[in-house]
Amino acid sequence: MQLNSKIFVAGHRGMVGSAIYRKLQALGYSNILVRTSQELDLRNQEAVRAFFEKEQPEYVFMAAAKVGGILANNTYRAEFYYDNSMIQNNVIHNAYRYGVKKMLFLGSSCIYPKNAPQPLKEEYLLTGLLEPTNEPYAIAKISGIKMCDAYRSQYGCDFISAMPTNMYGPNDNYDLQNSHVLPALIRKFHEAKQSGASEVVVWGSGTPLREFMHSEDLADACLFLMEHYSEEGPINVGVGNDLSIKDLALLIQEIVGFEGTIVWDSTKPDGTPRKLMDVSKINNLGWKAKISLREGISQVYQSTFLTPAAKNA
Repeated sequence: MQLNSKIFVAGHRGMVGSAIYRKLQALGYSNILVRTSQELDLRNQEAVRAFFEKEQPEYVFMAAAKVGGILANNTYRAEFYYDNSMIQNNVIHNAYRYGVKKMLFLGSSCIYPKNAPQPLKEEYLLTGLLEPTNEPYAIAKISGIKMCDAYRSQYGCDFISAMPTNMYGPNDNYDLQNSHVLPALIRKFHEAKQSGASEVVVWGSGTPLREFMHSEDLADACLFLMEHYSEEGPINVGVGNDLSIKDLALLIQEIVGFEGTIVWDSTKPDGTPRKLMDVSKINNLGWKAKISLREGISQVYQSTFLTPAAKNA
């Protein structure tokens, strides 16, 4: 990509898309194309076609998606399947139709089978059953990977697919009904501290193991892959280590400064027992994550929940 190349960042107001947008700006890219969902509904086939015909982007970062945690995925199963399928079908097809030079499609670690060996290698895709609570979302994302591969095979399109691990960062979703575990825990502990509550209730047993990566690291990886990677199939992007949800809760409790107790609600689902990405493929290309979990959570908590007065206190 040249600094004046026309680059479309789909989903630029989301956590991942906004990180990519900031990274591009910081590096001096001057022709970045963005649209809000109100300006361009990516589920609308004709609207997306007209957009690509008019704007003719050269590069596309496909970060637009309907996302959420266990509760949202399991509750809105139809929307997670339909919205994500329509968004990616329209963007991928029109990227081919209007001659996009290269596109990066972003998926999720939930594409891998629930009981796949750990850490998760790229070749484990489609080797077993998915986690039932997020199966519609995972199938939509798997379909996106295979669509990119099909257009690469049939038409020679330089479409690549990156599978990030669990993400957090600026512009995350802190809605307790729809968010992922890390932002939900930050909000729960912060509100408990503010209200003087004696306990915080956390879903599940605390035993599942999860890996977390800051969105700024993912943005860095996305630009790296655009420059240095061109193959079919997914490539994992992660930090290469994980921790239990219990240890995550204890870390966030410490960072927030909540002095009460944690109560585990074992009636709520745990989800996949473990989800650690094998990142040897991208590491061998020359990229590694840089931001530690403690550093990243501290940054996010400070910027999202603490006022300037509180920061100086």
